[in-house]
Amino acid sequence: MELDTAPAKDNERDTGTWREWVKFAIIAALIVIPFRRYVAQPFVVEGASMDPTFHNSEYLVVDELTYHFKTPERGSVLIFRYPKDPSKYFIKRVIGLPGETVRIDRGRVTVVNQEYPEGFVLDEPYVKLTKDDSGVYTLESGEYFVMGDNRAGSADSRMWGSVPEANIIGRPIIRLWPFAILPGNQDEKN
Repeated sequence: MELDTAPAKDNERDTGTWREWVKFAIIAALIVIPFRRYVAQPFVVEGASMDPTFHNSEYLVVDELTYHFKTPERGSVLIFRYPKDPSKYFIKRVIGLPGETVRIDRGRVTVVNQEYPEGFVLDEPYVKLTKDDSGVYTLESGEYFVMGDNRAGSADSRMWGSVPEANIIGRPIIRLWPFAILPGNQDEKN
């Protein structure tokens, strides 16, 4: 008498397929979860504070690794935790670095530091909507002064103070639409 082994082969094939899917899912999770948690993460722009550089609902991929190895530079765009409520994320441009004094006189921004004790006026081609405000802000070690590119419509360091270095998440490295690599750089045409 001959035995039919076909059903057993189908079961083995189904079990092998499920094992492969489970292995694939585990490997994908081991790669994707740490990548999203520690290297790059998606963010969506909310509001108009960075117009015209970034617009409401734009999707950004944020590099969370770079600022573990170097400090942000003046003019770079940051994603950070809002100092008054760390559960919220903000996007703004770095204006003042640790230890500097930022003077705003009728919208004109001057930075005073060791290299320029008399101060220098920032060239800000990314600012299209200005605000005629004034103030003086002195930064301590590990603090950054940030402002939105839409000065007329931005809640930023002028209102709620500096951003501690510990609150910095990263920098946008990709904007999906309109597509751009390293969006927000001073060299980028907006």
